Amino acid sequence: MTRTPRSLDGLVFVPVADQAPGQVGRLTRFEYHERDGLVWADYQGGDVVKGHLIGTRAADTVDFRYVQLRLDGTTASGRCTSLVTELPDGRLRMEESWTWESQEGSGTSTVEQPPA
Repeated sequence: MTRTPRSLDGLVFVPVADQAPGQVGRLTRFEYHERDGLVWADYQGGDVVKGHLIGTRAADTVDFRYVQLRLDGTTASGRCTSLVTELPDGRLRMEESWTWESQEGSGTSTVEQPPA
């Protein structure tokens, strides 16, 4: 039996590595909320002026769509599936597989709660 990691509500996540320019990077901060299977977050920092995501969670999987405004004034959107896991020190991590919908490209990334 798989244990569902705790709620994402009120948690902050940061990428563990930079992506390509114009994308989420180590300076980006995500503020998550979760209620009754609904997940949403606001994010900003680095090359992202403002971003929003919204989706659903079933057990340890989060599926969402995202949209963001970049420093260069362009917008971008896509979809992502994240696997939520708990690190040995109790922080949460999300292993993400994403695909742009507004442009070509896809990839993987990791975000996790910053150390206290």
